[in-house]
Amino acid sequence: MAMKKQKIRPRGTYDPSSNLHDETTDFNAVSRGIVTSAETSAIKEVTMEKHLSLDKIYNMDCIEGMRHLPESSVDLVVTDPPFAIDFKAQRANYNRTGSRVMEGYNEIRASEYGAFTKQWMSGCHRVLKDSGSMFVFSGWNNLKDILVALDDIGFITVNHIIWKYQFGVVCKRKFVTSHYHCLFICKDDRKRKFFNSARHEQSVRTENGGSMRYQDLEDVWAIKREYWHGDKKTPTKLPAELVEKILLYTSEEGDVVMDPFLGSGQVAVVAKMLKRRHVGFEIVKEYFDFAKERLDKGVYRIAADDTSPDETLPLFEKLK
Repeated sequence: MAMKKQKIRPRGTYDPSSNLHDETTDFNAVSRGIVTSAETSAIKEVTMEKHLSLDKIYNMDCIEGMRHLPESSVDLVVTDPPFAIDFKAQRANYNRTGSRVMEGYNEIRASEYGAFTKQWMSGCHRVLKDSGSMFVFSGWNNLKDILVALDDIGFITVNHIIWKYQFGVVCKRKFVTSHYHCLFICKDDRKRKFFNSARHEQSVRTENGGSMRYQDLEDVWAIKREYWHGDKKTPTKLPAELVEKILLYTSEEGDVVMDPFLGSGQVAVVAKMLKRRHVGFEIVKEYFDFAKERLDKGVYRIAADDTSPDETLPLFEKLK
């Protein structure tokens, strides 16, 4: 059954051969049903002619956007799509100061999640290079839909990574969920990039005398969430350390990194730090504006008021 477009929470598109420097069109208005059918057709006609630039992000539906991207043009996809768990992105979540947490998170209905997943994953498969990889984060609730979709589309699973974080919701009648799944997948297992000494040489040892590289290459990653006290934030975001690890192991400087569900812009920001090209898509206007401000100003965090300074990209010495 076809989905109604206004229920989808995607983000974006791009074309590396383009010279277009247009900032953004409100494609979001189409998906929200604000414009008429005639206006929708006119906007789609304009979209067909547009080619989007690298090192920019776009406030648009990624499923629609990726249809206009050239095949085999992206080196790496890192994304955290909606989980279909009826997540309530309220300002008071996790005891955070409400005025600093942006609202607007859109979820996908569980009954539509399988079809939705196949749509956006098919777009990623088309634009991804044979030498490229994709990392998809997921909760456990609808993981089966993602696994079925990647098999049906023709992706190859390289690793099933577990990201263990330091805080989960306390439960009375079940175990605390304190991890996410991260699927490392590719189109061609023989051609995909992987640099196993990107973070540690074989000779580097842990305090106990073990191999630091071996430990870092294990498929359970204990990485803390980030809490931006006193700064603007979206309800969910991947820690920079997590994104950095993925980019260093599976991409090179100058590679194109895409995030179809950009959120706060974390993947694009870390890609910029590591001298990768970036492109991303976010359908929620408030999130898009926040991500764009971070990229345009070259800052990692943005103060919610005048009491705390921005942390700029150059402060992240380890990412230079």
